[in-house]
Order: sequence, then structure tokens, then C-alpha cells
Amino acid sequence: MKKKKNAMTLLEIMIVIFIIGIIGSVIGYNMKGSLDKGRAFKSEQGMRQVYEILSLEVAKGASLEEVVKDPKSTIEESGLAKDPDKLLVDGWGKPYKIILDDQDEDILISSLGLEKYKSKVKKKK
Repeated sequence: MKKKKNAMTLLEIMIVIFIIGIIGSVIGYNMKGSLDKGRAFKSEQGMRQVYEILSLEVAKGASLEEVVKDPKSTIEESGLAKDPDKLLVDGWGKPYKIILDDQDEDILISSLGLEKYKSKVKKKK
């Protein structure tokens, strides 16, 4: 007597693929939140690093107005960053906004992508 092999039916294969798709979409949705958190962290650290480099150059004697007017060349001249172009963009690839605060005579750095992310996170809470 010969034994029959149990083959998987098309319906069983479709069910397995459907379940894998659901699991994959849940994981993908959760990963998107993690990616945004990583971009926010990169943006915050980048802003801090740019501020520190520019402040150091001002402390060395550079004019505050010149530093704010052309931060890329200031960072290049400092030699403290390998790639100033990458340093001057946030985690979403948008350039930082660097302005001079006349009241406190300080450098203000902001990120449009980070502001949008923070407002989106506040709305969820």
C-alpha cells in the first residue's frame, strides 16, 4: 500500500501569505515611528553641534553677523566637521534655519522638520 503525500492547497498558501502580510504591515507601521524618532534625535544633536561650532568661532573672534550670514564657510574654516553640507541639514534633509537673536546676541537654530514632528507627537498625546 502506498502512502499519499499531503500537499498544501492553494487556499492554505493564500492564508499564510495573508498572515505574513498583516504581520509585515504592523511591523512596518511601528518602524515608521522609530525612524521619525531617529530623525528627531539626529536633528537635535545636529543643531547642538552646529551651535557649538559657531559659538566657538565667535569666541575665537569671528563676528556674530558673519557667522550667522555664512555658517557653511565658518564651519569649513573651523575644521571641526568633515562635511558641513551634511551637518547643516536635519534628519529630514531640510536645511537648518540659523538666525541672529538681537536681544540676547546669540545664535538661534531651528529645524522645520523637527518642529513638524514635535507638533505631530503633541497632537497624538
